[in-house]
Amino acid sequence: MRKILDELNSSDYVKKLNISELEILAGEIREFLIENISKHGGHLSSNLGTVELTLALHKVFDFSSDKIVWDVGHQSYTHKILTGRRDSFNTLRQENGISGFPKTEESETDAFNTGHSSTSVSAALGFAKAFELNSIDASAVAVIGDGALTGGMAYEALNHAGSGNTPLIVILNDNGMSISQNVGGLSQYLEKLSSSARYITLKTRVKNFLNNLPLVGEPFRKLAYRFKRVLKKILLQKKLFENMGLEYIGPINGHDLKELITIISYAKNMKKPVIVHAITQKGKGYTHSEKNPSLFHGVNAFDPDTGQSSNCSPPSYSDIFGDEMVKLAEKSDRVVAITAAMPDGTGLSAFASKFPKRFFDVGIAEQHAVTFASALAKSGFIPVFAVYSTFLQRGYDQILHDAALQNLHTVFAIDRAGATGSDGETHQGIYDLSYLCHIPNMTIMAPSCEEELRRMLNLAVFDCTGPVAIRYPKGTADTGSFGSAPVKYGKGTIIREGNDVLIVALGTSLHDACEAAEILNTQEISVGVMNARFLKPFDSELFLSSTKNCRLVATVEDNVEIGGLADTVRRIYSGKILEFAYPDKPLVQGSIQQQKLRAGVDGKTIAEKIIKALGD
Repeated sequence: MRKILDELNSSDYVKKLNISELEILAGEIREFLIENISKHGGHLSSNLGTVELTLALHKVFDFSSDKIVWDVGHQSYTHKILTGRRDSFNTLRQENGISGFPKTEESETDAFNTGHSSTSVSAALGFAKAFELNSIDASAVAVIGDGALTGGMAYEALNHAGSGNTPLIVILNDNGMSISQNVGGLSQYLEKLSSSARYITLKTRVKNFLNNLPLVGEPFRKLAYRFKRVLKKILLQKKLFENMGLEYIGPINGHDLKELITIISYAKNMKKPVIVHAITQKGKGYTHSEKNPSLFHGVNAFDPDTGQSSNCSPPSYSDIFGDEMVKLAEKSDRVVAITAAMPDGTGLSAFASKFPKRFFDVGIAEQHAVTFASALAKSGFIPVFAVYSTFLQRGYDQILHDAALQNLHTVFAIDRAGATGSDGETHQGIYDLSYLCHIPNMTIMAPSCEEELRRMLNLAVFDCTGPVAIRYPKGTADTGSFGSAPVKYGKGTIIREGNDVLIVALGTSLHDACEAAEILNTQEISVGVMNARFLKPFDSELFLSSTKNCRLVATVEDNVEIGGLADTVRRIYSGKILEFAYPDKPLVQGSIQQQKLRAGVDGKTIAEKIIKALGD
């Protein structure tokens, strides 16, 4: 039987469909998403929850002229399907394939590139102001989840939007979650809005009454709708959004296409700042995802029938970190853990369960997390803030102003450092060495294996002063023997002696350095390998004593080429240096190994370039 989805070649087709046909299409899209994501991985729960919402938006707007900004953007898969990219879904998040996030390079209907949270309202308001200045009759829409709404930037934008009368539509996609369950006052407030029994009951009765009014009673219908709005204001005393200057509509059923289309059309015609509060279910339509939406937020390939992953992975660096944090907390009641809405992703779930009073999930608020941690440190606690490298970027000023300048003992456990693969440019952790290295009082270390991570974490918590950063990569933890030597503050180790070349590596780049050394050894080139362990302070004494007879020094790091290990070495060494790092340009999606090959930081390429450099 021919599916509606098979006939769909652009979003214009959606406008021709009636409600019944749209409901059928929603089911077909969910089947398509499950089938395709189960093969190659991707974001599942968030996209299953926004199918009807996306269809309604495409029914009401024309995104070849209107602008839509998806906050974070991991929920935009249905939008991609509706805008000509359905046949490319087998390339999703793969090298040279379509992105898992909005990309202006892919389609004119992707108005703005996104990947981090809480940016949508600012961008959409910018588009709305541009329409106004250019006298263009078009709409700007932001779609933001309640998780992203915990980010402070969203409130800065809402405050700006509410201060004027520029038409702007903000769709609040409220599923009670970011990646993990939402926490905090905003979450509780939205829950009260969406679950007020008195309001929901009366709203349903009024809605049914209005729908049954005859067409001849149009004046009375308008009066009744006005009564409904007054009723809402009476029953919902707290009007956060309306007090900020935005018209608030909701809550509405985010899976009821008729209601969505009606309300969004109404919001479009209001020609003022308006927020539409839609209640959705993350993972809707797929039982396994509905039961565990966090697990199915971002997935690798899995069996769609059982929901089981196709492969069982050994412990990751995040797992090792989380396990060691529990042990540290058992040793000292001064140890506290902080996350920005990522307890599962950063490995802190066990800590949260065992030490709930010493665990703090601050929401998507990295700036607040850093300053909050700094004050805890000032009060005698030892805060460990676990955060992805790409998200810590948002807390740069607080790291400098609140932690470093006061020399406060705050520990930054930087997860997903280095190349991270298929999430693409916005999620690569290849900048943290550069933006941390120049910060005063900062200690920076990077483990090359599981045991080094454990030892460095203990050192950072119990034996360091001032701000400390430990960075470690995404994926399976290496169980090599590099961590057998005790970790001493500011000291590296020589793990291989050699005279012709010294390769200095930081973190898990050590494995690529050792691979290169093995290849070079077959060419009768004597290679020494230094495990730097610390970037700041760098072990200059060990380095200089190991380069006395070297013809060449090579540095290997999983950071951009500006501001990391190579720059540190260059300041103290005047001989020939060959640098292996990621180039100074965006790192596009692909597997981590593909990204390393593209950048030339894999063991084989390192060896080849060293041989060429020695020949030159």
